Amino acid sequence: MSPTGIRQSPIARIRAFLNQPVHQYRPATTIFLDLNVDRVADELRLAARGKERGSQNRPTADAQTLDDIEHQIVERIEAHKQTANSIYLDHVHTYDDRVTALSFEQRFTTIQQAAPEAVGDFGAEATVGRDELFGLRRRLNESEMERERFRAHHRIERPARLASLGKIILKVGVLAVLFIIEVAINAGFLSEANIGGYLGGATQAVTFAALNIIASFLWGMVLIRLVHRRNYFLKLLGVLAFLAYIVFAGTLNLALSHLREIPPTLNGNPGQEVLHRLLTAPYMLTDIKSWIFFSIGFIFSLIAMADGLLFFDPYIGYAALERRWIEASKQFAQARIDLIERLRDIREDATEAMNAAARDLSVRRSEYDSLLAGRSRLTQLFGQHQNQIEQACRALLEIYREANRGARSAAAPAYFAKPYSMERIIYAGGEPDTATREHLRQTIAETQDLLKHQVAAIQAAFDKAVESYREIDVLFPEKNSG
Repeated sequence: MSPTGIRQSPIARIRAFLNQPVHQYRPATTIFLDLNVDRVADELRLAARGKERGSQNRPTADAQTLDDIEHQIVERIEAHKQTANSIYLDHVHTYDDRVTALSFEQRFTTIQQAAPEAVGDFGAEATVGRDELFGLRRRLNESEMERERFRAHHRIERPARLASLGKIILKVGVLAVLFIIEVAINAGFLSEANIGGYLGGATQAVTFAALNIIASFLWGMVLIRLVHRRNYFLKLLGVLAFLAYIVFAGTLNLALSHLREIPPTLNGNPGQEVLHRLLTAPYMLTDIKSWIFFSIGFIFSLIAMADGLLFFDPYIGYAALERRWIEASKQFAQARIDLIERLRDIREDATEAMNAAARDLSVRRSEYDSLLAGRSRLTQLFGQHQNQIEQACRALLEIYREANRGARSAAAPAYFAKPYSMERIIYAGGEPDTATREHLRQTIAETQDLLKHQVAAIQAAFDKAVESYREIDVLFPEKNSG
């Protein structure tokens, strides 16, 4: 469990022990200090004291045990042996701690539990992704069916003409340009018949230009588009709407032309005068500029109407269906790409963690062999050091005894001729036997094989998941569209 109480994933548990150091100790060099025989002999004054005691024929010829001087030598040697033994035990303890820190059993347990769980978690993630993708594919299928029913019902065999953002900006820009140009032209023409001059003409021009451009655009985008419908009644409404638009555009621009010809000094209401002329003599324009004014306005109106007619797909309702189908297709395709990428990331992360765990076991096995070899060398060095201690003890005893013999008038004790034999410190069972080491190597090999199999299992699960994502298309085959 993590500090927050959330259960760690199997891969996180594997990575957790990979980040641990191999051991908690620094490499150390084992040193056993050899005794300096000459220095010890000088410190104990063995030659002088041997000569002094020999002149007194001590120890006696029938003595069977070591005298007090020899006991001092042995005690000094035994003290050194115990010091060396302490050093030896400290280093053995260090080696044992380092072997324990390798924690093979913990790693074996973690890997044997976490590796199969990682494969299971991967399969669960793939199942969740499949359910999510299935819902998106069903939505796409419903959108396709709606689109196909619409196409079949209205006998449409072409794809919808969708207005991209660039086209929309272009068409709106055309309307804006038409509006600005018409305002400028109308202001120039109307200023001649307006008592307010150019400013008054510009005010009237903005009103008429807005009505001429915007109304024509909406007429084409909504009403006249009905001519493309398969229903004859709606098609007739579209034709009638086109004729009504012609009447509207012509009347509006004729009214604007008549307004231009009304003198600014005319008493009364200019609007009533324009209405009277439209009803009695609509085509009686006395100035050629008025006809030019009418033509420009009518042409701009036609352009605005055509812009509205082509702003979306000519067949009303078809473009919206096409957009929904395209959006559902994009969502499904992007979701499938995201799910596969997410599974690929999980696969690569799990594979990397398991391969790292296998390498970690190899490194620790090498470390284990190195530690056992170092421990064995330490034991050999300790044994050799005990041999050196024994030789040093014999040399010290011989210095004392030789001096003692030379000063004696009586025979030396018989035990002077016997070499000193030091009791060895021997530790049995300190190192693992061959069977234990072989079992460890076999367990490591089996665990590494398990990791290899789990890596292969994750790869197989990934392939199966990707294939299952493709099978969704088989469950919902795409329709062939014209």
